[in-house]
Amino acid sequence: MPRSVNAVASRKRRKKVLKAAKGFFGARRNVFTVAKNAVDKAMAYAYRGRKEKKRAFRRLWIARINAATRAEGLSYSRFIHALDQKDIHLNRKVLADLAMNHPETFKAIVDAVR
Repeated sequence: MPRSVNAVASRKRRKKVLKAAKGFFGARRNVFTVAKNAVDKAMAYAYRGRKEKKRAFRRLWIARINAATRAEGLSYSRFIHALDQKDIHLNRKVLADLAMNHPETFKAIVDAVR
């Protein structure tokens, strides 16, 4: 019985990796074994980066809210605690947007929790 190698699936698998390596430099773009390692590493970085992006944005929102609340004579932590006490449910993304683009609305929220 002849040996079966399933060339169709192998070629498809290799083409998928090489397509993902498009734009890479040197052998990383066209040598399968090198490209496979590079693509695996790139996927790991991309996965990690999606998590880090969430952390970075949260830090940015907190910094913006802190700056806006300090301008109103209140600290960030006291402001967030007061929001919780008054049962006002606004997330940091929305609060940061209000602080940046609608300062009069943000001031009204700060006055409401005082």
